[in-house]
Amino acid sequence: MAGAPLDILYRGPLASCNYACPYCPFAKRRDSRETLRRDAEQLARFVDWAGGQTRRSLGILFTPWGEALIRPAYRNAMTALSRMPHIRRVAAQTNLSWPTGWLDGCDPERVAFWCTFHPGETPLDRFLGRCAELDARGISYSVGIVGKREHFDALAALRQRLRPEIYLWVNAYRDEGATYYGPDELALLRAVDPLFDLNRTGIRSRGRACATGESVVSVDGDGEVRRCHVVPARIGNLYDPDFDAALKPHPCPLAQCRCHIGYAHMPHLGFRELFGAGLLERALPHPAATLNGVRATGPAGRARRSSSATLSATPSAAMRSTPS
Repeated sequence: MAGAPLDILYRGPLASCNYACPYCPFAKRRDSRETLRRDAEQLARFVDWAGGQTRRSLGILFTPWGEALIRPAYRNAMTALSRMPHIRRVAAQTNLSWPTGWLDGCDPERVAFWCTFHPGETPLDRFLGRCAELDARGISYSVGIVGKREHFDALAALRQRLRPEIYLWVNAYRDEGATYYGPDELALLRAVDPLFDLNRTGIRSRGRACATGESVVSVDGDGEVRRCHVVPARIGNLYDPDFDAALKPHPCPLAQCRCHIGYAHMPHLGFRELFGAGLLERALPHPAATLNGVRATGPAGRARRSSSATLSATPSAAMRSTPS
């Protein structure tokens, strides 16, 4: 292939969601018909562009503000993209609330999901039923949860009932400040997700090398390209004929990176080696074995070596020992 491999994090104007999570600013938001029409048109243009990039390998992650896969346009886009031989992975962040029959039209080796369980919005059995349907099709996915205290029981149940090889990640709850978690709570969260501290504290990133802007970019519905979602500076437009000229190394301009889809692309953390083909959907290939390894270097490697608790532990027991 003539073009260098490229990963694209796509986020169109869609911001509506069918859930009402109190910790999310997009809960139960409704897009106008005009917004939905424009979003679908822009998505179709993006799929057409991706289909024409046959001289390079593409990875695509849909990172909508709301829930995209309740919309037929996104399901059709993922189906089509998964059938293109030069698309090595097409993934989406999702609450997994949609019927799964359309997945039968996808290539299960190329489609993947970054799934979040929201305990106040759907029963655990229903969510796990969707996971089982992904399992039956051989589709890669990860599962996560926001680490609020009231979610700890659900977190324990998830770890107990998910297949052990499914990575269960925890996103830190930050709305109540840095002292929200006590020592025992931190211990039990690390027992489920040994990478939790990276998400909780973030990475000192200014001046650090990062693949965003070079081999990973964020794209909006108009095709405007930024290095990542949290750095607003425009670096080009995806649909410009000379777009590739904008792809070059750029050290991170931020003092701190606290978003997984940002720091996952910082080479010194070794996430590309750690997650392998599951990087876009945040899925570790063999989480218990991988996180017990000692080969990685940098903060991610140190986190794995220093943590006595791994994903193979029984978090429900740890949670029962937590003071009420």
